[in-house]
Amino acid sequence: MLKDIEHLMRRNRLPHIWCPGCGNGIVMKAMLEAIFESGLDPEKTVVVSGIGCSSRAPGYLNFDTVHTTHGRALTFATGIKLAKPELNVFVVTGDGDGTAIGGNHMIHACRRNIDLNVVLFNNNIYGMTGGQYSPLTPQGKLATTSPYGNLERAFDICDLVKGAGATYVGRSTVFHTKMLKDLIKNSIQNKGFSFVEAVSICPISYGRRNKMGTAPQMMKWLRDNAVMVKAAEKMSPEQLKDRFLIGELHKEEAPEYTALYDQLIARFQKGAE
Repeated sequence: MLKDIEHLMRRNRLPHIWCPGCGNGIVMKAMLEAIFESGLDPEKTVVVSGIGCSSRAPGYLNFDTVHTTHGRALTFATGIKLAKPELNVFVVTGDGDGTAIGGNHMIHACRRNIDLNVVLFNNNIYGMTGGQYSPLTPQGKLATTSPYGNLERAFDICDLVKGAGATYVGRSTVFHTKMLKDLIKNSIQNKGFSFVEAVSICPISYGRRNKMGTAPQMMKWLRDNAVMVKAAEKMSPEQLKDRFLIGELHKEEAPEYTALYDQLIARFQKGAE
């Protein structure tokens, strides 16, 4: 498979800057495999990112890419999709970039149901930008801005985007790589706002500070604490406590924003004749 996706990477930009053990490369590979297996035309595919560890990924991808300002990836992506609805537009974001400074843009992009494919790399921390806690850092965990433990409850970002109007929502981890690829493939087929949370690992800024062990140990934690949706149906609340669901979490059909916009233009053009 690596040979199949090699042409989708800017090999002259390698090696990447991510820390040893970081899960971001796994997410990027799953995304490229999903794009390749979906048969998308690289010439009609755009990847937009904000700022942060995850947002460095487009620098290694051989598409038209836009590395934007912190938290604003969705606004740039919305503009691209409105200007060129025929393009396949992906947004690569992180738990800080996408849910803190970019949180308001996230909920309104969901509400509009604009046809964007969002892959959120969730490593529970602001990694390369200082090690601060993010809206997805679990309560009680340590960060540079919570040296005695984070007091705030974390969002369930998948529940949040579903409630805001996303028509496709999925979650997987960097341990469950085939599922992650398949969820991104499914999201590509959805004509509307699609969101896939990729639960990743940050052994340096998060794992080391919270004594979670080495990168392989953090991967085993993902294996042992993620529960597939079908399996969860047979488990009690006690069994599910402190664990999280993975799989396809939500799917529905709703009018897509750029299609509605084209209809509006056509209506006014017809009225002007």
